[in-house]
Amino acid sequence: MNAGDFEKQLESLRKTLSSPGGNPGSFKCTDCSSSAKCMFCVDCDACYKCTHCERCRGCTECLHSVDSAACHGCTHLNGCENCHGSAYLTACYDCSDCTYCLGCVGLVGKEFHILNQPHDRKTYFKLLKELGF
Repeated sequence: MNAGDFEKQLESLRKTLSSPGGNPGSFKCTDCSSSAKCMFCVDCDACYKCTHCERCRGCTECLHSVDSAACHGCTHLNGCENCHGSAYLTACYDCSDCTYCLGCVGLVGKEFHILNQPHDRKTYFKLLKELGF
């Protein structure tokens, strides 16, 4: 085999076996594209190993998240971007290893914060309710 034969065979395999915009290894996903190994997701794009997510973009290993992008290993996100290893965040950006945060940016290892300000658990949930979340 020479380089030309290799290129022809590779191109043939790509045309035959690849599925642009498909969702290889995914299960029961609706209106998703270019995602792999996801389950029960809706309208997601370029995600990997996500479950029960909606309208997420470029997320990996996320669960129960909505309207989030470029997040990894998170659960229960809503409108977040570039967050990692976090849970129960809303409208947060660039947060890692955080839980129960709202409107925070760049936090690491924090919980019960609103707009990067700490609160005790009771106050956090009271303020969330007052803000309509």
